[in-house]
Amino acid sequence: MLEAVKVALDPTPRQERLLESHAGAARFAYNAGLAHVKDMLERQEKPEWSYYALRRWWNANKDALAVSMETGKPWWPENSKESYNSGLESLADALKNFSKSRKGQRKGRRMGFPRFKSKDKAVPGFAYTTGSFGLIDCDPYALRLPRIGRVHCMEDVSRRVNGARVLRMSVSRHAGRWQASLTVERADLPVPSPPKGGSVGIDLGVKELATLSDGTIIHNPHVLKSNLGRLKKAQRNLSRKRKGSNRRRKARTRVARLHARVADLRRDLLDKTTT
Repeated sequence: MLEAVKVALDPTPRQERLLESHAGAARFAYNAGLAHVKDMLERQEKPEWSYYALRRWWNANKDALAVSMETGKPWWPENSKESYNSGLESLADALKNFSKSRKGQRKGRRMGFPRFKSKDKAVPGFAYTTGSFGLIDCDPYALRLPRIGRVHCMEDVSRRVNGARVLRMSVSRHAGRWQASLTVERADLPVPSPPKGGSVGIDLGVKELATLSDGTIIHNPHVLKSNLGRLKKAQRNLSRKRKGSNRRRKARTRVARLHARVADLRRDLLDKTTT
């Protein structure tokens, strides 16, 4: 079976710049591929927007697309090729979802045509699917990222993976913090036997999170209400910053971290309760 293992990264300032560069490379390849597809549609040509077709187009034109304005030399070798491939993979998935949605072959809400990714709004991220990425022998608190090096982790990754095979590693930044999500393949777990004992009824509410029929009450911590004061202060501070400035960017990060804390507290309570 496939399982996702998410760990928080602790990169150095130099590694943070490299991570941002790789995320920018993935966004650049995504936007370049989307511009290529739109150009083919405007010329009324049959677009080839599968993942492998986009990779062939990128490999044939990357020296002309990713050129430095100062030196006139291609800058794409500065980042791992996997970052560009992950951007093209995201574009191919978006185009496939749009096509299936238009034909009525996709469940869920209707998908529109992909739009260009903005540096200010898009979530920075990229992925590794090939190469020497993943765990490091005799170093359980680190991951190997090609072209970036050894990146320290906030917990024991080898214990979380527990000998499973790592198939993919996605790196992204949320609320100013980098994290890696490992897709691992492990043997199917044995079917657990049902626990012995009685059963209880559960009544979910608002004032109290849950009330069990045996009298147990699981209190609702109201994490948003308890953090609302700091959140209001951070949002007022954000509203006073000039758009496009570095101080506004830092204020946005503070607001995002407060929202992430609220989400983490809720997730932590639900995980502990269900366990």
